[in-house]
Amino acid sequence: MMTFTINRYRNRLLERLYQNREIKPEALRNLRTLEGIDLRKGLLNTDYVVIDTELTGLDLKRDSILSIGALWMSGSAISLGNYFYRVVDPSACLNPSSVIIHGITPEEASRCPTVDRVMPEFVDYCKDRVVIGHCVSIDKDFINKEMRRLYGFGLQNPFVDTLKIYWWYKRKRLGYEAFSEETTFGTSSLFEIANELDVPAREGHNALSDAFITAQIFQRLLPILIRKGITGLSDLLRIAGA
Repeated sequence: MMTFTINRYRNRLLERLYQNREIKPEALRNLRTLEGIDLRKGLLNTDYVVIDTELTGLDLKRDSILSIGALWMSGSAISLGNYFYRVVDPSACLNPSSVIIHGITPEEASRCPTVDRVMPEFVDYCKDRVVIGHCVSIDKDFINKEMRRLYGFGLQNPFVDTLKIYWWYKRKRLGYEAFSEETTFGTSSLFEIANELDVPAREGHNALSDAFITAQIFQRLLPILIRKGITGLSDLLRIAGA
């Protein structure tokens, strides 16, 4: 709760800093994001945006975003008709090993817009929703790399990691509450966790389909969280914030 309050104060300072400069409208709206998020809201009354990215590789300095997939959730309801999917012409070169994983060829990517054109659309799509993702710190790092380059600051939306929720659930289920929150149990694979929770999932990597699998995992975990006393957004950010 204290961190959230500090971030709101920091964002007001950022907005004052930028008010005398030419700031893009989507950046200004994102600076005000935290003002629209109420930590007292229950999990079933909170709006989420579930995301996934495909990357040219995992080297933050050398690699870049190749595609972004996202969809909205309102509480436990997944909005299938309101999704976001863009393939990006990356600044980094595609290598054969990564093409095998995501199936996006250099020729296909070269016909797509650059991240400079895609990022403003993505920022507006996120609005003031809580961002959900699996191992989301990786997505967050690459998104914020581009955000800082374009706007001077990272995406202001709070991030929640479904893998952290899953590990929290496993600690509770196995009776390891006394263990550190950093202690991990079981797999970290999106597809193995999906299968464990009876979420239909086929191996393969596409940003939108992986975002949909992540949304269904979160959907399955929500009632478990609530039964275990994690009923509000502040609780969720405490156990699974990224």
